[in-house]
Amino acid sequence: MVDAILSPILEQLTSMAVEEAKEQVRLVTGVGKEVKKLTSSLRVIEAVLHDAEKRQVKEETVRLWLDQLRCTCYDMEDVLGEWNTARLKLQIDGVPKKKVCSFFPTASCFACKPLVLRRDIALKIKEINETLDDIAKQKDMFGFVVNVTNERSDQRVPSISSIDESEIFGREKEKNELVDRLLCEGSKEQKGPSIISLVGMGGIGKTTLAQFAYNNGDVERNFEKRTWVCVSEPFDEFRIARAIIESLKPGSAKDLVEFQSLMQHIQECVAGKKFLLVLDDVWNEDYYKWEPFYKCLKNSLHGSKILITTRKETVARIMGSTHVISVNVLSEMECWSVFQSLAISGKTIGKRENLEKIGREIVKKCKGLPLAAKTIASLLRSRNTEKEWQNILESEIWELEAIEKGLLAPLLLSYKELPSKVKRCFSYCAVFPKDYEIQKHKLIELWMAQGYLSEKGAKEMEDIGEEYFNILASHSFFQDFDKGDDGEISNCKMHDIVHDFAQYLCSNECVTVEIHSGEELAISSFGEKKIHLLLTLRRGASVPISIWGNVTGLRGLRSLLVKSDEYSWSSEVLPQLFDKLTCLRTLKLKVCEPWLCKNFIKEIPTNIEKLLHLKYLNLKGQKKIEKLPETLCELYNLERLNVDDCENLRELPRGIGKLRKLMYLHNEGTDSLRYLPAGIGELIRLRRVREFVVGGGYDRACSLGSLKKLNFLQLCGIRGLGGVSDAGEAARAELEKKKYLVELGLHFEQAGRRENEEDEDERLLEALGPPPNLKKLRIDEYRGRRNVVPINWFMSLTNLTVLLLFGWRNCEHLPPLGKLPSLESLHILGMESVKRVGNEFLGVEGDTDGSSVIGFPKLKLLRIRYMEELEEWDLGTAIKEEIIIMPRLSSLTISSCPKLKALPDHLLQKTTLQELYIRRCYILEERYREETGEDWPKIRHIPDISID
Repeated sequence: MVDAILSPILEQLTSMAVEEAKEQVRLVTGVGKEVKKLTSSLRVIEAVLHDAEKRQVKEETVRLWLDQLRCTCYDMEDVLGEWNTARLKLQIDGVPKKKVCSFFPTASCFACKPLVLRRDIALKIKEINETLDDIAKQKDMFGFVVNVTNERSDQRVPSISSIDESEIFGREKEKNELVDRLLCEGSKEQKGPSIISLVGMGGIGKTTLAQFAYNNGDVERNFEKRTWVCVSEPFDEFRIARAIIESLKPGSAKDLVEFQSLMQHIQECVAGKKFLLVLDDVWNEDYYKWEPFYKCLKNSLHGSKILITTRKETVARIMGSTHVISVNVLSEMECWSVFQSLAISGKTIGKRENLEKIGREIVKKCKGLPLAAKTIASLLRSRNTEKEWQNILESEIWELEAIEKGLLAPLLLSYKELPSKVKRCFSYCAVFPKDYEIQKHKLIELWMAQGYLSEKGAKEMEDIGEEYFNILASHSFFQDFDKGDDGEISNCKMHDIVHDFAQYLCSNECVTVEIHSGEELAISSFGEKKIHLLLTLRRGASVPISIWGNVTGLRGLRSLLVKSDEYSWSSEVLPQLFDKLTCLRTLKLKVCEPWLCKNFIKEIPTNIEKLLHLKYLNLKGQKKIEKLPETLCELYNLERLNVDDCENLRELPRGIGKLRKLMYLHNEGTDSLRYLPAGIGELIRLRRVREFVVGGGYDRACSLGSLKKLNFLQLCGIRGLGGVSDAGEAARAELEKKKYLVELGLHFEQAGRRENEEDEDERLLEALGPPPNLKKLRIDEYRGRRNVVPINWFMSLTNLTVLLLFGWRNCEHLPPLGKLPSLESLHILGMESVKRVGNEFLGVEGDTDGSSVIGFPKLKLLRIRYMEELEEWDLGTAIKEEIIIMPRLSSLTISSCPKLKALPDHLLQKTTLQELYIRRCYILEERYREETGEDWPKIRHIPDISID
């Protein structure tokens, strides 16, 4: 993995030396020679890295040499970061006249703090050069082979193969035995559910076999209730209990805090019911942790079953298994079926014949391990020559029995094929615990904060992160994918063996620590130098103040990800943290469940300025924080600031304009935030700001005109428009020029609204010209009257797919939205003055000239809610004129329209309509009862779509 660190360092050295030479006043004079020496040494070492990384698995001395090089590379990254930060500070704060620091400084260089910093940078570069000299000399002892060709640093992103994990090749005996055991009623004398255990090594297919049985039709019909819980390590009784309850009775576990209450609730849920409970990946060997669960499950109906998957037979015995099914390796033929379905399928007959012989030899090397076969097959899927397949077959890595036993050999083969930058992204995943559900967008945020995603021309870092994620997924490093409504992957997991592999690659630099109430953090548990730490604090747990200062292994931390529902820390913890952990790039101090938390961080210490490398600060849910210190504006590298749900946060630092690298300001749920500082308008790299709070009459507050320079905005919610009276100010925002802005919220609410608010809102909205590529739009509390907006305002939104209009109290007629060509989802709420919806809503009156006219051509989802005066919805005229209305409508929600008398028959009779939800529409519901004698059928409720 060292090459993944070294390559970007070389790029940075080259670019920074060039930039330094261009500037009128150089930061450190005489540094060019040292940088040239650094670069030369790194190039020499880079030339042998391929051979060194191949030999490290067998040769411990080579591994130690690489570890030393890795540590030095981290030191270099830190120094280059300091250098770059000092240069940026000079650009922002101004250059001191006639003050240039020599590389070998004299006493006169220390007249001011900035010059002392530059002297430190110079000395550090010199020290690193000396260390690198030693490392370069040591390499000659190993006789490394110099690379003939460089590894490709980039490649086309492969398409992700469709993975059907329910398909099992072979295992007919295990499948039949397992299903028979689950269907067997057992002895009447059996008290409590029977326990069946699937036992086998990691990656052997235990979970897949359990999934097959769980979804078997006969099994499904045999049980009244079925529940699946992934247990993993550690055995968290509270989490497991809540998961069981949520599956049996969704939503009922939220208010249960005590373990006794949870157990009692499980007992009540299963009482008199025949159920199947699957506990996947159990490691716990403490019977007393399992005993309460089994006791409360005894209340179930005879024939109930518990199915366990575990790597340890001792676990199966301790948990009282009545039957143990050993899951062994696949036969060679079954393993070939797994392999050929991925690697051979889709190739021409001629190529199949040539590759099959080599493929069967590769399968022999897999030794019946499904994960190994699947991993290598994914690697070979896009390779069509015999030579490429033969290279994989003859790879030396297969001879490493110790690695092979742990399934690392096939993973190493896939890993070697990754671009170097993607390798760092993969190894970072070792920071998560096993069986952790990884959210893709959050993982990409963490990669970004570590500097793994370099911008390429017009391509955004998030897009590059998506590419890297897809590369890893296509190489089978991720699994168990969940997809969102848009069909894109949202969550995934890593197989335990893949996780072990990631830990192996990063030399255990990533660590996960969990502390429970009453426990203390064991200082010895950290061992050698750690780079990334995920620290989970359970309720009542605390962190010793001394931990940050006394543990040498933590001094170089780059990620500190704290997961906690309680921040009952001493007030001295954060100052100590900021003093010692000065290498941090990511600091997450978010509250996981704010509604349960009683103790919060009350203030951020002023010495946060010491975290000069920090790129990502997450304070989400810290309700007690009222303001952030001005010293936060000394974090010149900060790219992402998350203060979501900091509901008492009243102001951001006035010097925020110094954070020139800031791209993401997450401030949703900050209702106490009175304004954003005027300096926000200088942050030209901003991509997203959830709540752009304007006006308010505060000194140095931003205005709409502050948006003028923010031309890279992708998402923006403008709050406080009700207090803006100058339409000219709105025009100066130049929203119509923001071609990257795809999601916009216009919120007209304001405590002390101005006079003539109706006319002012209409002029203001017109002045806020709509961005050309807008896809999602929300407009709240608009006070315009009959002529709500100029028709052209809406009609220009040709790319708009989602529209939400809320609280337009003075509006008497709905806008003519039917002509929006791309609109798929429309939400209309709280239009208190609208009494009738007619053809004007379609926006196609007078357009019929004999040709086909369509109103809402792509609309799929329509929601009309809280329209308390709405009485009539009539599209009769449009139907007579043969206007096609909402031809793709599949989901219709009408809610809280108590005076509405009827719905257009045309909509109710649509064959495309799959989901209909009617609620609190009393006249409609009564008429339906009178005509049919039945209650209105309430079809599945669709969750709200947030476009805040």
